[in-house]
Amino acid sequence: MRVLVVEDDKKIASFVVNGLKQSGFAVDHSGDGEQGLVLARTTNYDAAVIDIMLPKLDGLSLVQRLRKENIRTPVIILSAKASVDDRVKGLQAGGDDYLTKPFAFSELLARVQALIRRATNAGEPTRLSVGDLSLDLLSREVTRAGQKIELQAREFSLLDYLMRHTGRVVTKTMILEHVWDYSFDPQTNVVDVLVHRLRSKIDKDFPKKMIQTLRGVGYVLKAP
Repeated sequence: MRVLVVEDDKKIASFVVNGLKQSGFAVDHSGDGEQGLVLARTTNYDAAVIDIMLPKLDGLSLVQRLRKENIRTPVIILSAKASVDDRVKGLQAGGDDYLTKPFAFSELLARVQALIRRATNAGEPTRLSVGDLSLDLLSREVTRAGQKIELQAREFSLLDYLMRHTGRVVTKTMILEHVWDYSFDPQTNVVDVLVHRLRSKIDKDFPKKMIQTLRGVGYVLKAP
């Protein structure tokens, strides 16, 4: 899952960006509205967190531009303004949610996750299952055949991505774009290393292997 954060306050931006990364998201950050608009136009984001008071192009204008260009990325608007009128203006501009400062990161994370679930599929369950492998999106618990598996944040993000594409091949470039927050050289081995780590936890103790490598193409997760 990839999220865009447009926030000029360095302290708040660091707080949000680092929190999302630690929760397994790939994150791009912009400190002004114009650059945020460029990023939103050129990258497919699962959600965006946009502050109202931004240099060069304010947050409401940024969201309005996105909607006029039919970019439907779910948007949470951040603002120090808490009045009903301000919230209404934010939603009327095209925002999907409105969060006032200061805020708890846990609330922002829950709202981001809820927006992504609604945008992906209004009826999407909070648990992904493939064969005897299960991933809970809320508790972040992973089990296989009832056995709990401890995953680091990036391992969890990769498994989430593979399970959402069960039976379909995902390339290294696709994984780099969705699991990391910036572009690596496609020839790098970071994907191979991460897949190896995940495979050692998901498949090592089971006779039927789920994560398969298609040499020169990518990876695919299949039910055992």
